[in-house]
Amino acid sequence: MVSPEQIKARAETAVPGAKIEIIANGSPANQPSLLIDREHARTVVQFLRDDPALQLDFCSNVTGVDWLDRTATTKVKVKTLVDGEEKEIEQAQVETLPGYLEAVYHLYSMALKHGPVIVRIRTADRANAVHLPSLTPLYRSAEFQEREIYDLYGIRFDGHPDLRRILMWDEFVDHPMRKDYVPPDDFEYEPTPHDEVLARAKEHYTVRPSSDGAETLTAQA
Repeated sequence: MVSPEQIKARAETAVPGAKIEIIANGSPANQPSLLIDREHARTVVQFLRDDPALQLDFCSNVTGVDWLDRTATTKVKVKTLVDGEEKEIEQAQVETLPGYLEAVYHLYSMALKHGPVIVRIRTADRANAVHLPSLTPLYRSAEFQEREIYDLYGIRFDGHPDLRRILMWDEFVDHPMRKDYVPPDDFEYEPTPHDEVLARAKEHYTVRPSSDGAETLTAQA
């Protein structure tokens, strides 16, 4: 199996201008991934597919990830006067990191029997610049999975042959897998309301006891 460092070097040589970063994985799986810049992502992945030493000819799965805005604290050393003497002290510096969305692809070589090579592509932000290049023109297996990510996370895959919702209905206006998604209070569309769903739905109805002692929900005017 070719190492991530070797793949990065080969791809950057083959695709001038491409920016590839190796993202470490501290979990027991210890599977590092390759973060590829949006502008060159499709060209780089095409190289990974067609390169004789790699032949990553199969995309097994595609996953969406939502990263919220967050803060990071780092320690920096600054020079300052202490009792009239210049000393170097350590200060905490807080940095705000903007959020983004991410598509993660797991690529394998059926021909050479190796993998996965994990590829990441990130959007510029979570609000307006949520476009990524579709890899469906390279891997047909990505078609429905990119549609699912579009539906649930809101990433728009440029070049996808049929980008439309696949789980939610066409009139649905949000993306329920985003971390800041707030479910609606009115669950009248729920086919089998129960437990918490039914309790929240009752807030929109007047509860009237029926003749048999059961509760009847009447829509509020």
